[in-house]
Amino acid sequence: MRMINRFAICFALAAATLTAVAQQPASPVTVTPSADSAAPHNWTVQQILTCTVSDCWQLAGKNEATFFDIIQQLSEISAQQRGLTLPDTAEAGRSTGEYIKAKAHTDHGQLLYAIVDAAIRKVGTKAPTN
Repeated sequence: MRMINRFAICFALAAATLTAVAQQPASPVTVTPSADSAAPHNWTVQQILTCTVSDCWQLAGKNEATFFDIIQQLSEISAQQRGLTLPDTAEAGRSTGEYIKAKAHTDHGQLLYAIVDAAIRKVGTKAPTN
């Protein structure tokens, strides 16, 4: 999907949330993803849709690249479910990343998907209907 390229800046900024969530207590999530980002991940869509910011950090094995993968997957789900097209601009990526970072810092117990979904709704536009 092209969305990953479009929001590279967004996701890089969102990875900064790791600083805040790294201090959180251990999560009840027991899935252990591979440290190799090229390897398939050991989580399900249902798991990441229902994890808090802190839980997703734990699920990612406290690995920035893996956490980034979770945010990318959640973004793709949000854009697809809402029928949104994402702008291909640095400003959109920057504002989205800042939004995700700020909301994640505010409440580590909030669902990460809710934060990502709100960010995607802010910058996405309805795809043209044919």
